[in-house]
Amino acid sequence: MKSPLLIKDETTGFRPLEYYAKCMVGGFAACGVTHATVVTLDVAKVRSQAYSKAGHWPSGLLASISKTRQLEGMAGLTKGWVPTFWGYGAQGLLKFGLNEAFKDYYTKLLGGDDVVNQASTVTKMAIWAAASGSAEIFADVALCPFEMVKVKMQVDLPDSVLPAAASPSKVTTSVQPTWKISTNMITAMREMQAHSAETKFPYGSLVPLWGRQVPYTMIKFVGFYQTQEMVYDQIHRSTGRKKSDFGQGTQLGITFACGYWAGIFCAIATQPMDNLVSMKGIPENANKGWGQMAAEMGIRDLFLKGLTSRIIMIGTLTGLQWWIYGTSKSLMGFGTS
Repeated sequence: MKSPLLIKDETTGFRPLEYYAKCMVGGFAACGVTHATVVTLDVAKVRSQAYSKAGHWPSGLLASISKTRQLEGMAGLTKGWVPTFWGYGAQGLLKFGLNEAFKDYYTKLLGGDDVVNQASTVTKMAIWAAASGSAEIFADVALCPFEMVKVKMQVDLPDSVLPAAASPSKVTTSVQPTWKISTNMITAMREMQAHSAETKFPYGSLVPLWGRQVPYTMIKFVGFYQTQEMVYDQIHRSTGRKKSDFGQGTQLGITFACGYWAGIFCAIATQPMDNLVSMKGIPENANKGWGQMAAEMGIRDLFLKGLTSRIIMIGTLTGLQWWIYGTSKSLMGFGTS
């Protein structure tokens, strides 16, 4: 039986507000839980991006994890998980919830479901891209303060690391942090605000965050929806079975696989901006422009540094996010994604 919350208003094209609110709950769980779960990969990635070129930190994923564990134990491996959970939870809430609203809005602008369902693949992809990109603009405003705190926590190294990694003549206050951020999220936010001239908190990283997250989200949604359509179309051609002929478990398995595939392309396309956001977290880059940091990093490192770990992290994240979101919608009576 179709949930009454799925029925659109014929005049506006929107569904009841309760529908979007419930989708927001699923989005919060999908993004908050998954990002917090893989925070160890994030710590390793961020530190390699920020310090490996100067020789202060290993560039490899496993080597970075190993060194963090050796120096800081489990506390280091999970550093920043609290702002990660709340920040990406807030982002997911708006990303998935507003995507549903914008998707309905743009569909109505083009003539409604009957018209869009018969439209070309390019038209559908344009709707998916516009809806998800629009949602992400708002989602990143919610994420940015948490992301800045998280990155600052993760780039803070033990006092012994930088002096041990370079000769005393090369260790200056521009390289070595002038202050250590608290690992308590609320305290850390107050400290970031107190040092706002240096940190540009709370929205100093918003523009590069948009540069990373908006394309990422558009690829994530368009890639997922298009891949899923292709998979079910191929299954139907081969076996005659439609999506509705499969059980929830099978549908969610396909959801995860399609999400993982989309995540690989997300990671590759947005790697340069991710590197720049991580680089901005270290003191020596506090007053540098984004173009200057990109030039200093070089094209190769800008696109490739930390890419392997990010593909693993983003592929897993994206697959799990779609799986959790699909499960949430199914439990609420909306069907899988």
